[in-house]
Order: sequence, then structure tokens, then C-alpha cells
Amino acid sequence: MHNIETLNKLLKNELAATKTYQQALDKLRDDAGLGESKELRPIYEAHKEAVSSLQALISRLGGTPCEDSGAWGTWAEIVQGSANLLGKETALKSLQAGEKSGAEAYEEALQETELSSDIRSLIKTKLLPAQQGHIRTLNRLLGA
Repeated sequence: MHNIETLNKLLKNELAATKTYQQALDKLRDDAGLGESKELRPIYEAHKEAVSSLQALISRLGGTPCEDSGAWGTWAEIVQGSANLLGKETALKSLQAGEKSGAEAYEEALQETELSSDIRSLIKTKLLPAQQGHIRTLNRLLGA
């Protein structure tokens, strides 16, 4: 049961991330000529893949995957919405903050002793490394 709660918490973060990246990509598409969308699209796809992995795992464990990002998603939307108004750099910084928060959530989950080995493995080999890669991409875009 505890594993399902942890996975649903991580799933909420991933749902918030997909929503936020979708908004950012829409914004970048509207601002013609921004090359960042080529860099952000794979991150968006990776978050969608993480959502699928987590949903499948929760279902396999007999749980019900949450379907929305809850309060975190609402906060992410507000942050991204205001970032979109304030410009590209602010938008990228808000994405970066979200990625760092997501990485911290995965690291915290790994500290939980009750976490089963298959969940631990998914986080260690796939989800956390992807998150760290997203942070590196955003750092590069912000440094450019």
C-alpha cells in the first residue's frame, strides 16, 4: 500500500511536468523562431513516458493511478503561466525549478526503506537519470 502512495505522489509530479511542458511548448510555438522547443520536446516526451511507467506499475500493484496533478499541478500552471508572460528565461527557470523538485522527490522516494526493489530499480535506472538529464539540458539553455 505504501508503495502505491509513493508512486502516486511521483505520478502527480510527472503529470504536473507534462502539463507544464505542454504550456511551455505552446508558448514557444507562439513565439516563432525560438529553437528551444526542439530541446524541450524530448523532455516533454520523457515525462509522458514516466507517467505511463508509473501508471502501469501502480495498476500492476493493484492500485488506482491518480489522474491529475492536484495542487502541485495547479501551482506549476500558475508559475508557468506567469513565466510565459515574463519571457523565455523565466519560463526556462521555472521548468528548471520543477525538474529539480522532481529529482528531489525521486531521491526522497529512494530513502524509503519499504520501497520494493522493482520500484527502486525503475527510479534509479530510468526516472531519476532522465530528470538529471532534463536539468542539464535546461542549464545549457539558460547558459546559452
